Amino acid sequence: MPPTRSGSWLARCLRLTSLRIRLIAVFALVALAAAVSASGIAYWLNRDAVLKRTQDNALSDFRGQVSRAVTDLPLQPNCDQLGRAAEIVAHSGLQYSVVMVDDGCSVSSDPGLTQALIPTRLQTSVTTPCALCTSQPNQYHLFWQRITVAGTPYLVGGSEVAPAGPTAYMFKSLDGERRDMDSLAWSLGIATLLALVGSALLAQAAASTVLRPVARLGEAARQLGAGRLDTRLEVSGAAELAELSATFNRTAESLQAQVEELSAREHASRRFVADMSHELRTPLTAMTAVTDILEDEADTLDPMIAPAVRLVVSETRRLTELVENLMEVTRFDAGTAKLVLDEIDVSDLLTSCIDTRAWLDAVELDAPRGIVARIDPRRVDVILANLIGNALKHGGSPVKVSARVEQDELVVRVADGGPGIPEDVLPHVFDRFFKADAARRRSEGSGLGLSIAMENARIHGGTISAGNGAGGGAVFTMRLPMTPSVAAGHPLAADGGPSGGGTGSTGQGGNSTGNSGNGTVKGDSA
Repeated sequence: MPPTRSGSWLARCLRLTSLRIRLIAVFALVALAAAVSASGIAYWLNRDAVLKRTQDNALSDFRGQVSRAVTDLPLQPNCDQLGRAAEIVAHSGLQYSVVMVDDGCSVSSDPGLTQALIPTRLQTSVTTPCALCTSQPNQYHLFWQRITVAGTPYLVGGSEVAPAGPTAYMFKSLDGERRDMDSLAWSLGIATLLALVGSALLAQAAASTVLRPVARLGEAARQLGAGRLDTRLEVSGAAELAELSATFNRTAESLQAQVEELSAREHASRRFVADMSHELRTPLTAMTAVTDILEDEADTLDPMIAPAVRLVVSETRRLTELVENLMEVTRFDAGTAKLVLDEIDVSDLLTSCIDTRAWLDAVELDAPRGIVARIDPRRVDVILANLIGNALKHGGSPVKVSARVEQDELVVRVADGGPGIPEDVLPHVFDRFFKADAARRRSEGSGLGLSIAMENARIHGGTISAGNGAGGGAVFTMRLPMTPSVAAGHPLAADGGPSGGGTGSTGQGGNSTGNSGNGTVKGDSA
């Protein structure tokens, strides 16, 4: 099923969540933390400096203006006199509003800023004499506090003008300073954003510098995994990356040497098996002819000699089958096995396989006519003979064989009525020379039948699976494409003509698969 657009997008996102993204994220977080910290410190330092300067200037000017204005007041000023003094103080120096309070009389230079807005704590502090002052006992100090009135920040300062005299308060607007601080905050925010963008660009450049060699290393590793053992990396760059490249090259050289050595040994082993099998065929042919004559005369031989003759005949046939199987295996390993494809009715092929071996009375066949597949009939006959023979010999009645077409595949199932295959044996049933029952290593089978059947299925582009049915018993399922293409690893598949390989016999043996319950071993088919 082809990947959907959303699946492709997700795959790209997953690829992006890699070292590059992590590097950019780390750079960005560090830059953001540094920029925010620096901006915050700069903001608070500038804010305190601006407010302190404005506060000191305003309070100093207020103190001086009040001292000059008080000299013109009588000892017991009325409200009008206090009002004129407040106006004089408010308009003499820096721009601020003044509130004068004395004996219940409260006047203000700004009607919107009255005594009611002055914090009670500040009024209490202003009207309380200094108890710890020694140079001027009972003197009064200038106190201040920052407040907000209708959204506008103000500096409120106050002090007694003279002992038993009026009290003066100042409202100094800090709105200009707030606008300056807001402008500074915006500037610092923009600087932080620029630092973040710059850090991301720097991280991208650093990630590209670091990851480019890593990408080359990944590509080289993929080529090495694909079988290109001569892949090497250019040793350059930083010391760590150069050492990594050199280590990869040494590993690749060691791997190449080991693979070449193993390939040479495997080739020699295959050659030995092929040569040995070929050399054994000539003497085996002669031995077979002799054993056939001995078998025909076995009934006339001395009763003491007859069992030995029959044993020689049986073992000679087993040896002949083993040699033929080994030669077939070497063809698969060497990739020289060929397909001879033909349009075959599967029902006819199954009937012929069962009838030739006299299994018609023991097998229930469910294969409707009309299922025509393009297959190699000789090789499929070998597969079927092994599967059906295994079920008859070591499974249990009834043995059922069915053929169907499922999703443009030929599916043939062979089920028996035995106890089934143990779970620990299932993964190994197609292994070469595998026999489940260690006590029956000398069974009739060579342990190659099912592995050869699997190779014959693979050369068609199909497969064989083994399992257990729901009601018990082993179930072998062969799946072959209705029109096979040349299977990978078998480039010499061809149509028509002699196969150029193979044993020419059917049912050349199957792997041994143990049956749970009775401990029997499935051997080779007859």
